[in-house]
Amino acid sequence: MNFFSPFKVTVLSSLLGAALAHGEDSLPTPGNHEAPPVFEASKVLPAEWLSGPHHRVRELAPSDGYLVNFTIDSDFGTFECAGTREVKRRIYEIQAIARLVQFSKGDVFAAGVKQSIEAPIEAVKNIADKPVDSLEQVPHTVGHFFSQIRSTVGSAVRNAGKKKPAVSGSTQPKRKQGLIRSVAGIAGFDKAKLTVAHQLGVDPYSDNERLQEEMEKVTWALFAGGLPLDIGVKVASSGASFALSATEFVGLPDEIYEITPSELALRDRRALEAMGIDIPTIDAVIGNESLPPSMRHHMIGSIQQLGNTQGRENLVLLLTVCQDSRHSHFLKNVFDLMVRRHQVQRYIDFGVYGHLPAASTPQGVVEVCAPVDYVSWTDQVAAFAQRSDWGDIPRRLVLEGLLSSRAEAEIEAIGWEIVSVE
Repeated sequence: MNFFSPFKVTVLSSLLGAALAHGEDSLPTPGNHEAPPVFEASKVLPAEWLSGPHHRVRELAPSDGYLVNFTIDSDFGTFECAGTREVKRRIYEIQAIARLVQFSKGDVFAAGVKQSIEAPIEAVKNIADKPVDSLEQVPHTVGHFFSQIRSTVGSAVRNAGKKKPAVSGSTQPKRKQGLIRSVAGIAGFDKAKLTVAHQLGVDPYSDNERLQEEMEKVTWALFAGGLPLDIGVKVASSGASFALSATEFVGLPDEIYEITPSELALRDRRALEAMGIDIPTIDAVIGNESLPPSMRHHMIGSIQQLGNTQGRENLVLLLTVCQDSRHSHFLKNVFDLMVRRHQVQRYIDFGVYGHLPAASTPQGVVEVCAPVDYVSWTDQVAAFAQRSDWGDIPRRLVLEGLLSSRAEAEIEAIGWEIVSVE
């Protein structure tokens, strides 16, 4: 999926125009670098994204040197979105929540609750009486991937068995008492929830806690009540631009909705074993609670598409150090772009710089794929581009987004070739 599709050309030109309007080239930061600009959402996003029956996007949208950060106010909480991809995903999820809330007020839901057993009824009431008012999001950055510090992915495997410290501001949902814990492990419920998620066109493993609670509340009423798993909608949509199938929207294979989480984990484990990945690394990947199963499965599939290529274990290691859902989504987008490039420019080896994967071509060029919105010449970007361990290797930046004029000039001046893709 193109980063700004189906509005990429319009959005890219709007991003550039908005940046120039805010004088981004005239705002130096310490070390003679740039300060990332602040954009106007109305000049960057398609008009139909800006507001809807249940949401509104705030006008001011600061960038962090990589992604433009938007805030969505909705009837179901406030969502901080890093990049346009997340904006689109959250709008879909807001629509899905609204559909679930509406369904839970209807006769079918009431009948399901009536027919289910008493304990889960109380669990449903716990959720209904205590809706989530807001969602905590991680800091607005994916700069973690461009860190100057050498990669420490190996340490994640060595420490896989140790308790993982909490990450400040993590998107990882804090699972609540009540329905979610009451139904955990009940045979058939996980499959039923996948069916509901497929109808809505959302990622069944989304980090959106309110969405998860509403899906589980509705699924339980239908499942425990012995009613058909039909909420009367095949995909949450609002206008022609959102009339996509679930698979087209979330970018995930249909099998995500067909097999349970435990079955998915087993399938992923076998796929990694077939690649020759060692058991400690496999355990670290499968055991990474900050890595949504849908993102894990998708990325393992992407690594498989890159072929039996030298160094692909380095790509697998990156799955062990995803700190939260947002990092996972960004890494997924990197892998997606690498797969697209591999189809036209074959890769023969893979490595890691910072926490960002890099690929070598038969001609000896190292490619770095960057699915970003707008790159400014910040100190962090400069440090990544000027890393000492690049040496004299020919380097190519494959960019799905825009560079500021300053960033473009500086990156090219130190020997990078820049390739823009749609």
